[in-house]
Amino acid sequence: MTTPRGLHVALIEPEIPGNTGNIIRLCANTGAQLHLVEPLGFSLEDRLLRRAGLDYHEYTRMHVHRDFATLRAALPQGTRWVAYSAHGTGRHTDWQFADGDVLVFGPETRGLTPAQRNAADACLRIPMREGVRSLNLSNAVAIAVYEAWRQRGFDAHWCET
Repeated sequence: MTTPRGLHVALIEPEIPGNTGNIIRLCANTGAQLHLVEPLGFSLEDRLLRRAGLDYHEYTRMHVHRDFATLRAALPQGTRWVAYSAHGTGRHTDWQFADGDVLVFGPETRGLTPAQRNAADACLRIPMREGVRSLNLSNAVAIAVYEAWRQRGFDAHWCET
């Protein structure tokens, strides 16, 4: 299904259709592959998802997986898993991104479980001011994807498989 090359974004049990639609649009514009892990908090036919993603579905390689284990099995051995969490121990700019990396994000209201964070090769945090709850999921994904792409010199072919 997928190859180890390029950049992958994994949304674990996304809940808000507008966020996922914005991330579809982001992946279309950067070439990253998008992986959605069920259960989804919406239908892929949801009008809010379509509205946010507009007609970008055709430009995005999107895969739906029934659970986290199925996602992990779908990508090759040696794939590096980079979790993003408020519990992360390193900054998002500290990781050296490479072909095949999977950027993993949890549900909007719960985030990644401790087991999902511990299964990752790195658990990163996007700096924020103290006392502020969190970033919007689609904003966090955009920050992470663009940092990975920036490190690769914005090579237009890096994200393409």
